[in-house]
Amino acid sequence: MNTSDNILMEVSNLKVHFNIKSDNAWPWQKGQAVKAVDGVNLTIYAGETLGVVGESGCGKSTLARALLRLVPITEGNVVWLGQDLTNLDKKQLRSKRQELQMIFQDPLASLDPRMTVGDIIAEPLNTFRPELSKDAVKAEVRKIMDRVGLLPNVINRYPHEFSGGQCQRIGIARALILKPKLVVCDEPVSALDVSIQAQVVNLLKELQAEMGLSLVFIAHDLSVVKHISDRVLVMYLGNVVELASKRALYDNPKHPYTKALLSAVPVPDPKVERGKKIQLLTGDVPSPISPPSGCVFRTRCPHANKGCAQQKPLLQVLSKEHQVACSRLAEIA
Repeated sequence: MNTSDNILMEVSNLKVHFNIKSDNAWPWQKGQAVKAVDGVNLTIYAGETLGVVGESGCGKSTLARALLRLVPITEGNVVWLGQDLTNLDKKQLRSKRQELQMIFQDPLASLDPRMTVGDIIAEPLNTFRPELSKDAVKAEVRKIMDRVGLLPNVINRYPHEFSGGQCQRIGIARALILKPKLVVCDEPVSALDVSIQAQVVNLLKELQAEMGLSLVFIAHDLSVVKHISDRVLVMYLGNVVELASKRALYDNPKHPYTKALLSAVPVPDPKVERGKKIQLLTGDVPSPISPPSGCVFRTRCPHANKGCAQQKPLLQVLSKEHQVACSRLAEIA
């Protein structure tokens, strides 16, 4: 049960805006702000998996990096175990890296091609636990390699000698060797074959149960998110439009955007697949440089009216496990 006693991270009004300039702009001209994340509020509990979904460009990866302060935060707070990470200097933040780790989308690109597998996995230990002897470090590396399904005899090989799935296992081993409390997984299976995706997702679930991990799992595939997540957060244009438990979201989605996403998920039963109604969205995703006023989804929403342009909707609490940001929810439900 999620209570205030097992809260790991609290995020309030988180904004990440990037300043960009055109190539032909004068040096004194101000750039435009890309609102990649624009006012996100969420809570992460101990031992849970929070899935994050949305179209490309909605701010999922930027949110992931902002949680770990890998990108500058424009506004808002990220509180980790009662301590505000946004107020820490580099030295203080570095000490928190042991508890907060990340698994990246491209398994091969996230590994240094000049380092052996053993050195890659051992690097966090060498950084945060310099008191360990070489033999102790090597023993820890072999232990985590065995746990993620890598044979010990590959410890001196280089990343280019491995498949995509094996490279992702190396990345998982590197992230978990310090025994962190929270691991942010930024689309960790999107570059893998379907069968390998299932293996990696099942591995993450097993490791979570064994180590008591909390996961933030970002993905495009809503079927994968359903399999691994306890709660799901739906993002659109840098905003949270729906946040609910897995059961509530998949069985009874409320926001029009969530309904459209779920309607596009293939169903294994041919009869059900042929008979279901796909809710197509019209128009293109607006630019994060100049998002629509009021509700950012209104330009593509089939239920939008003039009032939707007046005020940005806040997350409404429908139940303990369901929140939705829609000003017309009572009318369209």
